[in-house]
Amino acid sequence: MPVVAGYVVRMPTSAEIPGPAALEARLTAVHGMPVAVERWDRIEPWAIARARVSGGGDSLGGADLTVIVKWVRAGVGRARTERWRLGTEAAALRFLSDDLGLAITPRVLAEDADAGFLVLEDLAPRVALDLLICRDGAAAHHERLAVFARTLGELGAGTAGREELYRARRSAVSSVSSPSTGVQDRCAGLWERGHDAAAALETPIGGSAASELTAGLAELSEPGAFHALSNGDAESNNILLHPSGPGPADARLIDFEAAGYGHALLDAVCLHVPGPRWMSVGDPVANGLADHYRHALARGVPEARDDRRYGFGLAAACASWALLRLQRFAMLDARPPGDDSRLQLVETLEATARTAEAHAALPHLAGWFRRAAEALRRRWPDTDLDLTDPVKFPPYSPRR
Repeated sequence: MPVVAGYVVRMPTSAEIPGPAALEARLTAVHGMPVAVERWDRIEPWAIARARVSGGGDSLGGADLTVIVKWVRAGVGRARTERWRLGTEAAALRFLSDDLGLAITPRVLAEDADAGFLVLEDLAPRVALDLLICRDGAAAHHERLAVFARTLGELGAGTAGREELYRARRSAVSSVSSPSTGVQDRCAGLWERGHDAAAALETPIGGSAASELTAGLAELSEPGAFHALSNGDAESNNILLHPSGPGPADARLIDFEAAGYGHALLDAVCLHVPGPRWMSVGDPVANGLADHYRHALARGVPEARDDRRYGFGLAAACASWALLRLQRFAMLDARPPGDDSRLQLVETLEATARTAEAHAALPHLAGWFRRAAEALRRRWPDTDLDLTDPVKFPPYSPRR
């Protein structure tokens, strides 16, 4: 089988895939001239294909052009099968590129809501940052990590205060009714679930820690000046860069199927607390990544220069992520000793506490995260390791 951009590909066989004929028909209709699909390669394991097309005149960009086709998955029990996802992505991408003129995402070339597929600019030879880090280590890609941090900040700066324009674009683009997908929705129910997880660990959240949790969740629900658009999954696998150079013009954020407005600092969490891929992310203050993000955000959100307000919002955002991950406790408790996911959860709680402490924010809640991490270390002796040791655990060490 052929390989495209590091992934094994195959010709499509499933009925769920739109296929070349549907793509030809849609592009021909959009560009008013015949378009032919010369090659079609499925990119596993996603519902994505790379297609080489010809025709369409100058509006399509030339005779030797490749495009990316995304479609709605089918099948009971499959993830991401909701039809609203592609409409959400198309609206967000057109909002960013057409309405705001931000060149930080792929361009939408065509869409077919009825057929359930979306045609996007092909960003190759750009590759995902997380693949580069896994291959070479974070130290080799510090400049690209800085670009990642700045691009997330630029997304927040460029979209803050523009939600009405986004809503108008969303209404115009998406013909598929979708639920609210605001990023702050992930905080719904965190109070109850956080207390349930605390009870399971026999470390209840009470007193001042409970009050701070309430205040933090209120900040995320009512972000004020920090209200901005996110793709809903700000992680290093969702930014593509040229492997030959880290220039800011190279960076493109992808995967806006869950895009929505929420607190901008939720996108900064990945710089301070490990996401699903990593055991740890190191110290973003010492390595400068925190400043790259904050300075970029402050160009559009001046309130980000306020140490107290910025620190409080960041601590609350990290706490929300840690509580989300803590809900995996029962599943991880059933795993065998030595499973990396256990140590990752401990580091998630401790990194959240360190972030709050570094910004003098939510001190009692930070103390509770410390106690919860200690409870996990006692319960799981295999996690009694120092993840801040840069020799044993360099920043962005992959979770096995």
